[in-house]
Amino acid sequence: MTGRKRILFAISDTGGGHRSGADALQAALQLHRLGDTFEYNTIDLITATGLPLMRNAPGLYDQLSTRWLPLFDLLYQLTNGRRRIDTLAQIAYVSAARSIRRTLESYRPDIVVSVHPLANRFIGHSRIAYSMEFRFITVVTDLVSLHTAWGDLDADMCIAPTHEGHDVLIAQGMPVDKVVYAGFPVHPKFTACTLTEAAARAALAIDGQRHTVLLTAGGVGSGRLKELVMALHSAFPALQMLVVTGRNAALRTELQRSELAPHVHIYGFVDNMEVLMAASDTVVTKAGPGTLMEALVMRRPVIITEAVGMQEHGNIDFVVNRGLGAYAPKVEQILRAVEELMDPAVHAATIARLGDSVPRDGAHRIAELIINQLHATTPIVRKKSRMQLMGIPNWNRRHEPKEASSRRVRPLSMTLLERLREHGGLNINWRRRPRKKPRRGSRNGE
Repeated sequence: MTGRKRILFAISDTGGGHRSGADALQAALQLHRLGDTFEYNTIDLITATGLPLMRNAPGLYDQLSTRWLPLFDLLYQLTNGRRRIDTLAQIAYVSAARSIRRTLESYRPDIVVSVHPLANRFIGHSRIAYSMEFRFITVVTDLVSLHTAWGDLDADMCIAPTHEGHDVLIAQGMPVDKVVYAGFPVHPKFTACTLTEAAARAALAIDGQRHTVLLTAGGVGSGRLKELVMALHSAFPALQMLVVTGRNAALRTELQRSELAPHVHIYGFVDNMEVLMAASDTVVTKAGPGTLMEALVMRRPVIITEAVGMQEHGNIDFVVNRGLGAYAPKVEQILRAVEELMDPAVHAATIARLGDSVPRDGAHRIAELIINQLHATTPIVRKKSRMQLMGIPNWNRRHEPKEASSRRVRPLSMTLLERLREHGGLNINWRRRPRKKPRRGSRNGE
């Protein structure tokens, strides 16, 4: 692979959307006329830090986004501020600096594309602290409700998926010249799918005449999906349903054993979602940006059932305010929304609004921007990082002794913690505990 430009995608498997975004961009790059001149790698940078909690981030996220959703939303609110997230990231970086450096140096990237908000500051800090010569861009995979972690001032470019997201990034302090609107990284296979509704249904061997609704609850499936399927089947016996249970094998088996009509089709995890969407009249899904944008790219009306986490709340407004579908958090509301979209006039009007709602070629646009950055002649500005300005040590590899790799990162000093607290505005108080004096004569019974 000598001589090839190296592209490293930094993600975390907290949910499936970040890896899907990286996969979509890699697919778009490979379709580019220069695609064969690049070397591609994807790394879970959050797990690679080796820090407690972060190294278990995928499993922890699954718990927080399901069983402990109120706690997840609380953490989102507590960390959603530029000074707060900067301070927290800097504290974590002190302990993870060498692990991140070793990870980045092992891939020797020419450009790092971050598709996860928590990876951004780690990449920016390492690039400055160790004088690494790579370009650094972030690709935002939330639509509207953007956490301030997405906007990293050290990045060379920040790519927004929507006009609303573009404005939010600038309002949060990102320089205007660094923010670019290019659309969402939907896999190119959705853009390339030219199947008509009839052809898609023929490919799936399903009824070509019935009104068809696609129901999906994400990669892990949802316990609420069964209730919805049974309610729709009872209310509209003639309705054809394509039910995707994801990796929830138990739910798939349970639905397959239920007494459902032959035109209710149950699927597990699928890799032909573009065909299922092409065969459908309406898509029923949660507010996750990945599946939501796939449906909009396929020009299918969507009915949103729920938002998992505060970062998905803006997606509901994005759909409803533009007239691209409906928000129906209760089963009764979903039934009404499905019935309304079964009206040919309402369905046709919604399809018309979908025509220019979102770019269909977002992944290709972003791929072009990545390639432009790879060939950029503008030098990377070397400046002091926010960490250096605050007095945090700069472990530059040129000044490290040879035995540095075997040493532990020195613990945070009280002076450093005080600087971090002052910089970040944290309402945390700490003090040195006075050392207890040893008791005298306790062994002699005095």
